[in-house]
Amino acid sequence: MPSKNLRQSSSNRRRLLVAGLLGPAACLTLAGAWEARRGLDVREHLQAARDALERLPASAPHLMGEALADARRHAAEAHRLTAGPDWSLLTHTPFLGDGATAVRGLAGTAAELTDVLATVHQAGDGLVRPGGLSMREVPRLLGDLAVAAPKLEAAAARIDRARQSLAATPAATGLSELDTARASALRETDRLLGYLRAGADAAALLPPMLGHDGPRHYFLAFQTNAEARGTGGLVGAFGILNAGRDGIGITRLAANDALPKSSSAVADHGRAYRARYGPGATRLLSVSNLSPHFPYAAATWAGLWRRYSGQRLDGAIATDPIGLSRLLKLIGPVRLPSGEMVTAGNVVDLTEREAYARFDDPVRRKRYLIKIAGAVVDGLFQARPDPLEAMSVLSHVVEERRIQVWSRHEAEERRLAATPLGGVLPSAPGPFAELVVNNSAGNKLDYYLGRSLEYRLGRCGGGWRASRVRVRLDNDVPRRRLPAYVTTRLDSPERRHAEGSTLLWVSMYASVGARLAEARVDGERIEPIREVERSHPVYSTVLEFAPGEARTLDFTLLEPASAAIPAVPVQPLVRPQRTTILQDPAGCAAAPPES
Repeated sequence: MPSKNLRQSSSNRRRLLVAGLLGPAACLTLAGAWEARRGLDVREHLQAARDALERLPASAPHLMGEALADARRHAAEAHRLTAGPDWSLLTHTPFLGDGATAVRGLAGTAAELTDVLATVHQAGDGLVRPGGLSMREVPRLLGDLAVAAPKLEAAAARIDRARQSLAATPAATGLSELDTARASALRETDRLLGYLRAGADAAALLPPMLGHDGPRHYFLAFQTNAEARGTGGLVGAFGILNAGRDGIGITRLAANDALPKSSSAVADHGRAYRARYGPGATRLLSVSNLSPHFPYAAATWAGLWRRYSGQRLDGAIATDPIGLSRLLKLIGPVRLPSGEMVTAGNVVDLTEREAYARFDDPVRRKRYLIKIAGAVVDGLFQARPDPLEAMSVLSHVVEERRIQVWSRHEAEERRLAATPLGGVLPSAPGPFAELVVNNSAGNKLDYYLGRSLEYRLGRCGGGWRASRVRVRLDNDVPRRRLPAYVTTRLDSPERRHAEGSTLLWVSMYASVGARLAEARVDGERIEPIREVERSHPVYSTVLEFAPGEARTLDFTLLEPASAAIPAVPVQPLVRPQRTTILQDPAGCAAAPPES
């Protein structure tokens, strides 16, 4: 009998529970048709806003405002439909809550994003002039940028807040289409935030640095990647860039031997720097940029120039033949006094290979290279590139580190250092691997150097992670005979070397706090030179390469656990580095991210 009563009581509780669940469900069903219709409306408005934004890149400048207004209208309506108390109620219901919260987050982000884009478009409207922009008009452009800078700063801050708000919404709602849309929106918002921050940096930096507030003077270095250095290549030629309200110009364009060796150091980069690079690195132009940390080289160049001329410079700028090729894509071919045409397609080969084959006399060769640099500079001043196209090209150049800039002025340098333009070797913790090659043979064979780096990150445990970096270097020198100036080994001229052989100082920069467990070259265990630069452990060795030889280096590391995104900076040489990053699926999800 007690058992029967117990069964009846249990059955009654189940009926009450079902009735309790069905009651609210019945109420929701009555409102469901209206909310379902509203959900479809929100989806249609968000899709329409996205379609309008996707039309922007293909729109003519005068039609961009129309496309933005269309996107803004649809995004605002989607936001209105999801901002009320009725939608807020949905976010607290079982099963529907996460999805409703994510949709509201998408709508709010879309409204904020399109509103910011419209504001930025209005702020930048005066910067885009029909017929392009001449370098002679730069002073007027700088004034416009100075006005736009605070607006871009505010726009970036708004997008950052919108991004954080969207990131706080549920990532897994049970609706794959909605989850995909959220992830896509976060990626696009990140990309827009990157553009806005870069634009804000440019608008804040360019006016003062290019003379809007008073004259500026910079050391301008042209690096030759055929002989590798830490920042890219040997400084083959240089000039002084002058900027002011009258415009921009370059004077004193000369070959590297025009700047004599200093009798004493012109900069002090610390004891660790002196121990690693020797006293000559702060006295002689040819070995001034062995470190990948561009501010070291730049401050040394400015010091060498002041010791030679007495002039105190405001900073330094470096570029290379690949950077020149990107500029030639923007401004078109230029003609040398001889009538020879220099184009985006041939400038790298002319400066890094052909010049050595054409001129046995180094003096004539350097004069030829200076003429090319001068012609590109003159062409840049005479051209009228489209500002939007110029921004796209220059962004690519900066990302590849084909242009690097240092400022003596502390506030400007802090801002530069936070961007790829600063060429800084970061000292922050987190997964890191950078291959740096310096030519130790004194030849010009790095034009043919192939590089690959594989960074394999293991899973985290006990505060550490086992990782491996594999580097492969290929001396892909052609079989044909090359000029003696290209192949001659200056490291040991008294010895007989195979033509096309080379000697490289190879360094691998590891994560801050990492420990080396083992290093191997071509499978054989070695004991590399162990040093530290800007908090990074550096493992180095000097390797001989026969013509056509490939060599492999393996580094087994114990790194501090970190959930940060791996950083793998690439030294800007002639051939691109093939980079692969592999992470254990377990990763470091449980590890606290780096602050």
